[in-house]
Amino acid sequence: MRERDAVDELDFRLVHALEVDGRAPFSRIAAVLGVSDQTVARRFRRLRTAVGLRVVGVRDAELRDRDNWMLKLRVKPDAAEAVARALAQRPDTSWIGLTSAGTEIVCSTAFSSAGEHDELILGKLPRTPSVTDIRAHQLLHRFFGGPTSWFAKGFGGDKALDAGQIAALAPSWTHQERQEDDPDGGGPPGPRDEPLLRALEKDGRTSIAELAAATGGTESATRRRLERLLRSGTLFLDVEFATEALGYAARAILWITAEPRALETLGRALARQPETAAVMATTGESNLVAVIVCRDSAAVYRYLGESLGPLEGVQRVEVSPVLRNVKQHT
Repeated sequence: MRERDAVDELDFRLVHALEVDGRAPFSRIAAVLGVSDQTVARRFRRLRTAVGLRVVGVRDAELRDRDNWMLKLRVKPDAAEAVARALAQRPDTSWIGLTSAGTEIVCSTAFSSAGEHDELILGKLPRTPSVTDIRAHQLLHRFFGGPTSWFAKGFGGDKALDAGQIAALAPSWTHQERQEDDPDGGGPPGPRDEPLLRALEKDGRTSIAELAAATGGTESATRRRLERLLRSGTLFLDVEFATEALGYAARAILWITAEPRALETLGRALARQPETAAVMATTGESNLVAVIVCRDSAAVYRYLGESLGPLEGVQRVEVSPVLRNVKQHT
């Protein structure tokens, strides 16, 4: 990163503010951070260029009656890029990373039917000559991740917003009671929500006027529907950025084999650790998978020995360093 693009404390707090409410107006963020609206807008534009910052809408597959899986594919080195790109074109994949010196692809995907599962895992992938091994892990339980942000937990310290600032930024609907029976916009996402969801997947900060134009509805109805989707949890706003640009260059996926009796306790313990961005119970050879974010490879080593090692119930750990993201959510 160029010196003029260096990230400072105000940038960290702006990112944290967006984690609290990705659609918060710059004026409200500015008031909480104690700076001008223009400063927030200028910093936001700079971070979009410097660290790839963007806010996107994400459909939470765990709440959409879909089976969630992580696929670990061994591929021939010269074919990894092509296979990863082909998977990225599929609408049922949400995250794809190249790991382990470029000979391994890890893919997060969700299926709404057994037919979709069979078509990919039992059909297309085994017939791909460059794929030499397939390990499929169904995600059984999420301890941490999804709509829960790693940012504040991972960075911590004086860079994070305090409790008062977080409360001031929290969307107003978070304090409202959940309305299950609502004829004016309740219920899970359906076909009529597709234009709204697709627009938010491109840019989670798309204005209500633009969203209304995309859906063909009124601004007031569009605003109510968006709030209900966010309040239900079936849609959440995610803040994406290059962690390496903020000083955290090492990411790894940990495939952990835990004693069955320790699975719940260990999963909860991992979820509390500042390095973990996602923790899930899975099927397969390992029964826990965790994604960690660290400053460098030395920090990964210290984490394995000092943070993960002492936890009760850990039997085996396989580490897959993430070399590059090919797809992230949208």
